[in-house]
Parts: sequence; C-alpha cells; structure tokens
Amino acid sequence: MNDTTHTTHTATAVSVVGLGQMGAALAGAFLAAGHPTTVWNRTPAKADPLVARGAARAATVADAVAASELIVVCVLDYPAVRALLDPVAPALRGRTVVNLTTGSPEQARAEAEWAAEHGIGYLDGGIMTTPPGIGDSAHMILYAGEPEPFARYRSTLAVLGDPVDLGRDAGLASLYDAGLLGLMWSVFGGWLHATALTGADGVTARDFTKVADRWLRTVAWFMSGYAEQIDAGEYPGADATIDVQVAAIGHLLHAGEARGVDGRLPRLHLELMRSAVEAGHGGDSYARLIDAFRK
Repeated sequence: MNDTTHTTHTATAVSVVGLGQMGAALAGAFLAAGHPTTVWNRTPAKADPLVARGAARAATVADAVAASELIVVCVLDYPAVRALLDPVAPALRGRTVVNLTTGSPEQARAEAEWAAEHGIGYLDGGIMTTPPGIGDSAHMILYAGEPEPFARYRSTLAVLGDPVDLGRDAGLASLYDAGLLGLMWSVFGGWLHATALTGADGVTARDFTKVADRWLRTVAWFMSGYAEQIDAGEYPGADATIDVQVAAIGHLLHAGEARGVDGRLPRLHLELMRSAVEAGHGGDSYARLIDAFRK
C-alpha cells in the first residue's frame, strides 16, 4: 500500500466473493482501509490469512451477501459469477454487486441486465494492474454501469486504485480492458524487439529502457493528436507521412537483420504501411492505418 491509503470516516461493509490472488488483494485493501470485510471462497482455507487480519469468514455465498451492502466478486469467469449469484438473487435486491471478473463486453451487458431484472445495483469493472498494485492510486480500475452505485461507493472503491468511471454502458469496462491489454502487449513486443536490437551491440536493457521510457511520453503525445484525426476522419501528414515512415522502417529491418534479430514485428508494420501507400494514402499520417484494423 502506498501513502495514499487511509481509513475512511464512514466505513462501508464489504463482502469479497472469490479469493484467488486478485480477490485476496482486493479484500486486503478493504481491510487495510478500515472497512468491515467479509470473505468467501470455495476453498475455505484461502480465507485464513485474511481472517487472521480481521476479516469475517462467510460459510456460504448467502452469508457473504447478508453481511454487506456492497458485494465485490472476482472469480474465474462470468458463468461462475452467475452460478454463485443466481441462487441468492432475492437476497441481493437493493444491494450493489461490483463484478471485477474478467470477461467480454457482451457478458458484462448480460450480467447488468440480469442484475436490473432482480433489482440489484451493478457495476462492471476492469482491473488495470496485477495483485501487488492493488491499493495504489497510481493504478486504474475501470468501472461501467449506472451512475448511482458508482457515486455511492466511489470513495470505498478508491482504496483499491484510482476509480475511472466510463459511463452507463456496463460493457465498456471489459471493452476498454481488452483494448488496453492489446496496447500493452504491442508495447511489450516493440520494447522487447528494440531491447534485443540494442542489446546485440552490448546495450543493457536497463540503459535502453531509461531512454525508451522518455520516448513513450512523446509517443503518447502523437497518440493524442492522432486520436483527433481518427475521430474527424481526416489524416493530414503534417508531422510525418506514411511514405517517410516506410523508408524509416527499412533502416530498422536492416539493423535487425545484421544482428540476427527476429524481424516479424517490424515486417508486420511495413506490410500495413505499404498497403496504405498502395491504396493512395502515402501522404497521410500514420493514423490512417486505422482503416486496416477496421476491415
């Protein structure tokens, strides 16, 4: 926990259903912030460390629901969520479920509909960190759903990480989660390729990454500008045209080939750029490549 952790003046009773690594971290953060926390897990022994810290152990999901007005669920998948909550739906009426289970936007929207039919407040969430990051406001947790439960429990949820409200559509947290993970893997892939490239000449990963971290701030600046172009559907190449970048990526490929570095990733970028050039968009900005993904 970082130094932003605090004990709330109005403690909210919380029940956490599911105590895998993430669920246990969530429950631990609520406990550390002074919230009365009830925990349940299919394997009861997983609750032992949390009970030792002051959590109440629920023998059943029904007991967990009865203990708190706010129910946080973090289990394997959405079918598991439904299997656990459907039998206790009458007891959940008037309470709020925050579902932090990973799934698809379609599953999230279906779960929100189910909750509405049973008079249950519902928020769907996407946790944008790993368990060690829970409790640190530097990390985001995305929420989507009706505004009333988010407003009511925002300060409670804030002890887990910075709560980001994406609006009423319950599917948006899962949708953003998928998109952001895709962005993460692409960044990791590019970083690993670049680290292998520079490492072939004796540059340590640590030294290269110090410079790469600074470069990513500039990349983020480009992204903000390109986002405006994408929304407008206009792609002026005032910064750097695709034609220019086709030539530049050739240098990257040459450097990699000379050092025996796998070139599949930059060749994919080159393929996308060349397709845009062949379609007559060589004078546009890199943002024009959005068309390749939309197809």
